Amino acid sequence: MKVVLASRNPGKLRELRALLPGWEIEPADTSGVEETGATFVENAHLKALHARRAAPGDAWALGEDSGLEVDRLGGAPGVRSARFAGEEASDEENVERLLRELDGVELAGRTARYVCELVLVSPEGAELRGTGTLEGGIGLGRRGSGGFGYDPVFVPEGASLTVAELGDGWKAAASHRASAVRALLAALAPTTAG
Repeated sequence: MKVVLASRNPGKLRELRALLPGWEIEPADTSGVEETGATFVENAHLKALHARRAAPGDAWALGEDSGLEVDRLGGAPGVRSARFAGEEASDEENVERLLRELDGVELAGRTARYVCELVLVSPEGAELRGTGTLEGGIGLGRRGSGGFGYDPVFVPEGASLTVAELGDGWKAAASHRASAVRALLAALAPTTAG
């Protein structure tokens, strides 16, 4: 299956290629795509439609939007997760701002979730969706060297390690993106059967 992915994030591209073996996933040109949606699914939809317009005729287009929702911050950073500390912020700067915002908040008050939305558009324009979430909380500081984004401070529910400490194998089985991929494949199965 030939797919163009509308994402500027090399970590997401790497993870999706690993989660979707047998799919030929190439990055799409995302210049000109403004993430103006109020929700992850709206932004994923915008990206997928943009990628579909620019994709080769036989390629599917995949839009992905994901991020972190922290209950204590009213759901922030939410759709602004990649830009929480500013439009060109690095992962480190975003994590630093998050930790500052939660300074003085005990672990029990740091509940959060990762959310991932995938929208897949066929060459004919049919749309499919996959959603995944990962419940957990924000630790008191960075731990681990794996993953990207908020992984060094996100501790999944029932775990004592951060996602960055749990590693790529764990992410491939249990992350919000892995859950979204499973949901998308389940939605896709009836359309590709026979």
